[in-house]
Amino acid sequence: MLKSLFKKKQPPIVGLDIGTRCIKAVVLEGSEGDYTLTAFACEPIIKDAFKEREITDMEAVSLALRKVRKAMKSKLKPAAIAVAGASVISKVVHMEPDQTDFELEGQIEVEADSLIPYPLEEVYLDFEELGMSETHAGKVNVLLTAAHKDVVMLRSTLVREQGFEPLVVDVEGYALGNAIDHFYPNKGEDERVCCINIGASLLQMCVWQSGEVMYSKEHNFGVDMLIQDLALIHMQDRKDTEEQLITQQLPANWETDTLPVFAANLQQQINRALQMYMSTVHADRPDRILICGAGAVMPALVDTLQQDLGIDVDIFNPFTQIKLGDKVNEEQVNQLAPMMVIAAGLASRGFSSWHM
Repeated sequence: MLKSLFKKKQPPIVGLDIGTRCIKAVVLEGSEGDYTLTAFACEPIIKDAFKEREITDMEAVSLALRKVRKAMKSKLKPAAIAVAGASVISKVVHMEPDQTDFELEGQIEVEADSLIPYPLEEVYLDFEELGMSETHAGKVNVLLTAAHKDVVMLRSTLVREQGFEPLVVDVEGYALGNAIDHFYPNKGEDERVCCINIGASLLQMCVWQSGEVMYSKEHNFGVDMLIQDLALIHMQDRKDTEEQLITQQLPANWETDTLPVFAANLQQQINRALQMYMSTVHADRPDRILICGAGAVMPALVDTLQQDLGIDVDIFNPFTQIKLGDKVNEEQVNQLAPMMVIAAGLASRGFSSWHM
C-alpha cells in the first residue's frame, strides 16, 4: 500500500484505435500497475470508409471521431494513434553495437534501399535498439519501422480536427504487445504469450516475451465476411447485424447455419498464422493463445475455436485488474473489452517514454 502512494502519476493520454468499422478510445489515469479507466468509447463508422486499411471516406471517419469525443465526456487532448496494413513495414535489422541514435539513423539511410521498399522521402522512419542479437554475433537487434507519410498525416489531421493532439504514432501490432505487457495478468516471467486480434479486416498476430514483441504479422482476414453473410441471410442492415452480434441478440439459428463456415475459415487462417510464426522464429506450437478484437466478443466462436484448434483459447480482457471511474459504464466495458485491447495498449503509452 505504502509503495503505491509514492508511485509517480503520469499525465493521461487518449488511446485512439481507428479501425475499419469502428473507433475505440481509452483513457487510463494513475501510475504503473495502479490504473483507473476514466473514459471509454466505441463508435461505429457508418459507411465503408476504408480500402485495404487506407482511409477513403474522411467525412465518415471524422463523424465517428466526433461521436467518440462526445461519448468520452472528456476534453483531454494528448492522444496516441496507430497505423497498420501494407503501407507500414516493421523489421528487425542487425547493426553494430554502441552507436548513437544519430549514427544508427545515418547507417539506416545508407542501407535504406535494401531495408525499405519505398523512397525515404515518402516515409516516416523510427527505430529502437532491442539488445544484443542471439543469431548474429557481435551485432545488436534494431527494430526498424517505416510508415507512409500520407497515412500518418491523414490520421493525424482527422484526430486534430476533433480536438485531439496526436503525440504518439504507433504500429497496431506493437500496441497489442504493450497491452499484454501492461494488462495481461497471467503471463509467466519468461513465457511467450501469443495473442491474435481478430478484427474487421485484419488478423493480427503478436508474440510477446519479457517485455518485448518477439514477432508481429498481419493477415488479410476478419469478421467482415461473417457480418456480410449474416446481413444478407437475415435481410437487414449491416450496422444492425454488427450491433446484434456484439450484444448477442442474433436469431439463435445463426450459430448452426452461418457460424460453422466462418469458424472453419478462421481456424485455417489461425493455423496458417501459427505455422508462419513457428517457421520464422523456429518455435514450438504454443499451448495457449489469447484472442481479442471483434471475433472475441462472440462466445460461440470462441468455443468453436477452442475445440477445433486443439489449443487453450483465452479471451483477452485488458480491464480485469483495472478500477473503473465513476463515469464509465461497467456493463458496456465488460461487453466490449476484448475489442478495446489496441486502444488500451495505445493508452498505456502515457506511462512510458517515446521518441519525439
